[in-house]
Amino acid sequence: MAAANGVRRVWVGQNGLLSTPAVSAVIRERVGADGARATGAFILTASHNPGGPTEDFGIKYNMENGGPAPEGITDKIFENTKTIKEYLIAEDLPNVDISSIGVTSFTGPEGQFDVDVFDSASDYVKLMKSIFDFESIRKLLSSPKFMFCYDALHGVAGAYAKRIFVEELGAQESSLLNCTPKEDFGGGHPDPNLTYAKELVARMGLGKSNSAYEPPEFGAAADGDADRNMILGKRFFVTPSDSVAIIAANAVEAIPYFSAGLKGVARSMPTSAALDVVAKHLNLKFFEVPTGWKFFGNLMDAGLCSICGEESFGTGSDHIREKDGIWAVLAWLSILAYKNKENLNGNKLVTVEDIVRKHWATYGRHYYTRYDYENVDAGAAKELMAYLIKLQSSLSEVNQIVKGVRSDVANVVHADEFEYKDPVDGSISKHQGIRYLFEDGSRLIFRLSGTGSEGATVRLYIEQYEKDPSKTGRDSQDALAPLVDVALKLSKMQEFTGRSAPTVIT
Repeated sequence: MAAANGVRRVWVGQNGLLSTPAVSAVIRERVGADGARATGAFILTASHNPGGPTEDFGIKYNMENGGPAPEGITDKIFENTKTIKEYLIAEDLPNVDISSIGVTSFTGPEGQFDVDVFDSASDYVKLMKSIFDFESIRKLLSSPKFMFCYDALHGVAGAYAKRIFVEELGAQESSLLNCTPKEDFGGGHPDPNLTYAKELVARMGLGKSNSAYEPPEFGAAADGDADRNMILGKRFFVTPSDSVAIIAANAVEAIPYFSAGLKGVARSMPTSAALDVVAKHLNLKFFEVPTGWKFFGNLMDAGLCSICGEESFGTGSDHIREKDGIWAVLAWLSILAYKNKENLNGNKLVTVEDIVRKHWATYGRHYYTRYDYENVDAGAAKELMAYLIKLQSSLSEVNQIVKGVRSDVANVVHADEFEYKDPVDGSISKHQGIRYLFEDGSRLIFRLSGTGSEGATVRLYIEQYEKDPSKTGRDSQDALAPLVDVALKLSKMQEFTGRSAPTVIT
């Protein structure tokens, strides 16, 4: 189709494998032999609004800045699908062996057409080496005191893990789990969380049964297209909201790319306010945006944002215009290497847990959980949201309900439906989630996603802020219990949805 439409050249990752972050890096960094650059990219992946007969095939288009196409473009594409009467395809082109690196040239309907199969990892590895101090990470990984584990969940991250962690950084090959990319992800679900990364979770000492051996110091997992990540310490889970805040708090001293300072930081609205506290503390520009990586891309293109993240295990920076799972792992390894540069020979190592607990002692802790109610009747879900908006008209009534449920929960001081005006292009995004903000910095967020034939998903985000250092070590469920109680009763969740419990808790 590219040849028939007059495209001069197509670049393809070897074996058809490229992670979503690597695609962004290739668009932004790669220069062809004749000086040509990519004008955009198609990503075929199970991760992006999957379609097809078995709902495992999605198509995503990235623009020349390396980021996802904005709504203005995708809306035009959608409009074209309503009127298209024909398409062009060159059916007599020979097959190209995409397992072999090299250029295949032939004459297409519009003249010479090249297919350039290139090494999937080299541009991305080169970019990572320009950001991080690989030598200091190598010293950490080669220390007998520091064990490391990376689980690609049989996604595309496996194509990069051996190259970066083993060949470049000297980790043992045995520290890689499920790093052979498979079309069916080995029969698993490539979601980097405590539910689906079972093997890693068990190895890190967080499983239901006690493991017979000592867990590694550091573990991480990737999703299918390698743009999301989960960070674990020994018997310790780092929430994505804490992860981005901790990376931002330590970036300038631990990561060479940021040594001149951060331009600003941003998070998606449902993500906890842990990053806000760091931004205030460090006097950084801060942005709260709707869910969707394209909003971060706008800020980055304008030079306003260096580091950003979202609660759904996505973390990234302005080196590309996508979230980047391996980047997040290298950021954490850089922080650990920096904190332990004097400890590798004799002293006790500073652990992931030590870093997180010290962060809480400095900035306070945002206890956080998300309840997903899946396949709720779409009509009932909309009624629930309408009720929550109507309730916001009287904060005194809201606080009466809150105090009736739990007298130990702070008052609601602000309630609204989140709306975002992009500081770069002035565009306005409405209806981005319903917020209840409490006097003590705690929050309740309600969002609706997907109102298709299968029903809707209601997402409830519950966040309790605790500044008292003596109370930042509590069990998360205990600390959140009063606010969970308030959220369910304030929203009349069971009444509207007919559900006594969420489908998934993260």
